[in-house]
Amino acid sequence: MRHSTDRILCTHAGRLSSSLREFETLDQEVWQGRKPEDDAYLAMKREAIAHVVDHQLEMGLDVISDGELGRRRDFPYYDKRMTGLELRDLKEGEVGATVFKSRERDAFPGYYGDVDSKRPAIARPKKIVCTGPLTSKSLDTLHDEIATFKAALAGKGEAEAFFPVIAPGWLDHFIFNEYYNSDEEFIEALSEVMRPEYEAVVDAGLIVQIDDPGLADSWPTLYPKPTIEEYRRYAKIRVDALNHALRNIPAERIRYHCCWGSWVGPHSEDLPLKHIVDLMLSLNIQAYSVEAGNVQHEHEWQVWEETKLPAGKILIPGVVSHKTEVVEHPELVAQRLIRYANAVGRENVQAGTDCGMGLGRVHYEIGWAKIASMVEGAKLASEKLW
Repeated sequence: MRHSTDRILCTHAGRLSSSLREFETLDQEVWQGRKPEDDAYLAMKREAIAHVVDHQLEMGLDVISDGELGRRRDFPYYDKRMTGLELRDLKEGEVGATVFKSRERDAFPGYYGDVDSKRPAIARPKKIVCTGPLTSKSLDTLHDEIATFKAALAGKGEAEAFFPVIAPGWLDHFIFNEYYNSDEEFIEALSEVMRPEYEAVVDAGLIVQIDDPGLADSWPTLYPKPTIEEYRRYAKIRVDALNHALRNIPAERIRYHCCWGSWVGPHSEDLPLKHIVDLMLSLNIQAYSVEAGNVQHEHEWQVWEETKLPAGKILIPGVVSHKTEVVEHPELVAQRLIRYANAVGRENVQAGTDCGMGLGRVHYEIGWAKIASMVEGAKLASEKLW
């Protein structure tokens, strides 16, 4: 991966909204089962990905994705990929994903009651259960996704391209274990079943991004509230398993995204970065994307004054946030980037977003406006740093 040798390079966290609005509408209908995933849908998805690739390049982004368009991480998506899964109706007191039962939700029951009533589709009315051995079933869908992205990239210049794939320590947020004897065995099985996906992305010539909110956002979902040391043991199981899954891939072909969950809410129970930063840095990867733009984490640039970024690594702080619809001013973006450049070295910083700017986070117009502000802020920072 490229370092910022003469200016601050710009990227983002992965998910984007398509400028082809017809696709977003059709994609929702397919996800909800009202329309089939037929040839017409696939053709529109290819067109939407081509649009989103072109839009990123027009905006001046240096490291781009396919926007994760058409990838719904739910039962049909994973049932195509692995054995051992069942989909069940929720029983009384159960949730479809671990984040729907948390100490943050306990602290703000009125807020979440109001919010959930307005977005019932998000609450996962069913749960995915692991009832048998997890094995890789097929990479056909992944290969199709990669081929579509590469076709959209063809002849488009020198931009680096990354492809996000989920981490084992996030999969267990919405795949519930009823087969393996221990947490360690379950996470090891998830990591091994995901390993071929990570390798397939890199074999196709792309950078693989490991999406892993689970390193941080599992903290408020555990009962009783763990001590920091107890949580670090829980997190280390997941870090070790991910390292094992990445064992065949050179570090310079891997970037990692850590956030505290994409939902909009108080995030008052977020675990401070300082408690897990060393675990994150122990991963055999080159680039680390972290939340840094929202008000729960903006101050954590100071962590990097105390924690040395290892030689050759890249830090991608989120300098615009999906947790507010206010578009950050380019001067603020520049200030944030300069802080990080002063802490870890200008050549080791890329401008990024807190999390994906796609559907369900901010309105697509606002998401793209934030990216435009990020690019402009990176130019302002570069003028001062070089």
